Amino acid sequence: MKDCVIQESADRMVWIDGLRLIAGVSMVGLHASSDVNGQPFPDFSLWERTGPVMFRSVMYLARTELFIIIALFLLFLSLDNRPRNYTAVITKQSKRLMRPFLFWVAFYAFYRLIKAHFFGYKDAIWAQLANPVDWVGFVLLGDVQYHMHFLPTLFCLVLLYPIYWIAVEKPWIGVLVLLCLFTKREVDIWLWAHSDVVPGIDYLIRFVKIITYVGYGFVAAAGLGIYKNINVRNGLAPYFNMILFTGIILYLLKLIYSMRVIQSGNWQFNYAPGFWADFLMPVVLFFLFMSSQRLSGFYWLSRLAPYSFGIYLVHPAFLDLAEITLWDSTLSPIVFVLSKVTWAILMSSITVVVLSKIPGLGWTIGLGIFPNISQISRFIQPKITKRSNR
Repeated sequence: MKDCVIQESADRMVWIDGLRLIAGVSMVGLHASSDVNGQPFPDFSLWERTGPVMFRSVMYLARTELFIIIALFLLFLSLDNRPRNYTAVITKQSKRLMRPFLFWVAFYAFYRLIKAHFFGYKDAIWAQLANPVDWVGFVLLGDVQYHMHFLPTLFCLVLLYPIYWIAVEKPWIGVLVLLCLFTKREVDIWLWAHSDVVPGIDYLIRFVKIITYVGYGFVAAAGLGIYKNINVRNGLAPYFNMILFTGIILYLLKLIYSMRVIQSGNWQFNYAPGFWADFLMPVVLFFLFMSSQRLSGFYWLSRLAPYSFGIYLVHPAFLDLAEITLWDSTLSPIVFVLSKVTWAILMSSITVVVLSKIPGLGWTIGLGIFPNISQISRFIQPKITKRSNR
């Protein structure tokens, strides 16, 4: 993820750093905004679950799709500055994305036993660990933990990057994201309706997700095309208010969705306007930040942004500990949620900083170089020598 550290002339691209930081932190808030069963507190009164649902409506503005747009935009920017062949790009991206992914797959596969033991389903987790088919899902689907799906999905989208490149020269192609999202919704509805008879349903749904998320690739490439043009013209600032207005309209739809969740006590997956508001908001946020002229002075965003990827990776470990500690407390739902968020962000940030400073471990959060054999041998050689001298 070091490619996310890009310079704009002599200055950092503060707007993209701000997006990265918001995307990372928002995922913590999103995952903490439900009860221990992942539901909108259905056992509480309508008024009591209002706080968590409204909090979630804000946190869900920046979904993992925003990470995808940012990552692909920076990849295209890097290729525009320094063209490389397909093999070189994929080799580098596979190392950058999949090495941390495999590390955290192994970590969460066993770490889940802590929460499972506490809540009484450890036998099911042990059964998964003993099943090779489940391990295939851990790696290909990233279903070892609720947030790990992002990395294999992003890597598959990186594999398809030549498809999107045309949108750099013809930014209007970015509107294909609408067709892609329409297709995703319709195919997903059919697949879920026939999930009991369709074999390999989880893999089919993931395949559809990757194919339709090509639309976000077109958005990222179109973003670079627009960005290159606005740098030599008047900038995107005149469009800021229009983009902000679009975001407000989409958030109004999210509010209606939230009201339906508060009333029913369950997620309203069939509410079509909520789907469009959720999946288009990352596009709006991306261009809103690009058009903003007020972010250039917030240099602290650039200092913190490199840690966002690590926060995204490690935060579920601390959310599990928070839920174990607080699950039988008498806290109100909103206090329960805010306590989890505060704890997870604080401890995740500390952990990421510590990992980034430890030689040979920074790569696990995208901030260090993967150690080669000679480095590992130099690390263990002094210990071997000490023992032999004894």
